[in-house]
Amino acid sequence: MTEKEARKQILDMVKQYCSIYHSKKQFHEGDRISYASRVYDYKEISNLVDSALEFWLTSGRYTDEFEKRFAEYLGVRYCSLVNSGSSANLIAFMALTSPLLGERQVNRGDEVITVAAGFPTTITPIIQYGAVPVFVDVTIPQYNIDVTQLEAAVSRKTKAVMIAHTLGNPFDLKSVKEFCDKHNLWLIEDNCDALGSKYTINGEEKFTGTIGDIGTSSFYPPHHMTMGEGGAVYTSNPLLNKIIRSLRDWGRDCVCPSGVDNLCGHRFDRQFGELPLGYDHKYVYSHFGYNLKATDMQAAIGCAQLDKFPSFVQKRKHNFERLRASLEAVSDKLILPEACENSKPSWFGFMITCKNGVNKNKVVQFVESKGVQTRMLFAGNLIKQPCFDEMRKAGYGYRVIGDLAKTDIIMNDSFWVGVYPGMTDEMIDYMAKVIIEAIQQ
Repeated sequence: MTEKEARKQILDMVKQYCSIYHSKKQFHEGDRISYASRVYDYKEISNLVDSALEFWLTSGRYTDEFEKRFAEYLGVRYCSLVNSGSSANLIAFMALTSPLLGERQVNRGDEVITVAAGFPTTITPIIQYGAVPVFVDVTIPQYNIDVTQLEAAVSRKTKAVMIAHTLGNPFDLKSVKEFCDKHNLWLIEDNCDALGSKYTINGEEKFTGTIGDIGTSSFYPPHHMTMGEGGAVYTSNPLLNKIIRSLRDWGRDCVCPSGVDNLCGHRFDRQFGELPLGYDHKYVYSHFGYNLKATDMQAAIGCAQLDKFPSFVQKRKHNFERLRASLEAVSDKLILPEACENSKPSWFGFMITCKNGVNKNKVVQFVESKGVQTRMLFAGNLIKQPCFDEMRKAGYGYRVIGDLAKTDIIMNDSFWVGVYPGMTDEMIDYMAKVIIEAIQQ
């Protein structure tokens, strides 16, 4: 038997195994409904096994394929696969600290405008580097940055804006982009919860994550597509891409991929800094970087997920609209989510805010008791989290614009449920029924 024949036999057996042991179970009322879950078939597992058979344990051919196809899907020039969405945010921000950016380099003590209603790893890199986050409030029912506060937030130290598209709902990209252009600021779009969302700007429809200078994605199992762990950083700026690749790959100056030597043809004949002439270019470092690469096995799963991804987006939209139509019956008790103007969200979740007289905690406990999983909007108000107690003790600074009143409402009165593409109409209808029952208690 040849290697090719043996591989085909193994992958045929994988397909058979998946049809038996990975088949989807039928939903019955009362079954647990997760807020998110993986959606896959034998193709993801076959790709995973195919990659494993090669035993190429770092990035390789599947990584190259994924980066190329993902960039083409988004309509950007460059994509770098990394090991998580949090790592993607880390690299995206740290890219702005590169001395290669000259006057636009973000230095310690410079300010970055963001929001406190979100996930912590959007701002963690800012704080850890020693830059200063400036928090502005958000709007309800879009749950995104309140752009009317941007001018109050800017100062002579402001260098960037770094914010997320909340639960798939794009923020007001037109206003934010115009603000950034006016003040010569970098814009990082944390697109981890919004892959597949679209926004029309200047008459052109684009994917979120591609309108700012850098976009980021997460491929953790609950997200829009998955590799298990994984993330991506993308841009159309060649200099930023060079910095991103360097930071991901130990901070090195060399661009040779794993297993390749002397791609440039000048490995041993150049002068770098105070190093000896001809010092091995593979061990020249232009940044203080990391090793944040993903494995080829992760990328193999991602390649199969990309084939399905457009259908995932459509199913998320369908599930969102079906749930929203059902909950209109209690819109006098609940604030239902609304899409940002000029956007087509790829919804990550369905956000709900309880109006006065409705106890969020009681609603959530009832819904959970009926098997429907809920989530808060991540940190709620991040500056009230215990990690900020330690930050204040350590003397790190931050600024707050206004009183973050809407952010506090979200922390106290809001929760969300899932609309992931594996949900059936029966599951959506059951969720709506349970939420309505909770309101009527």
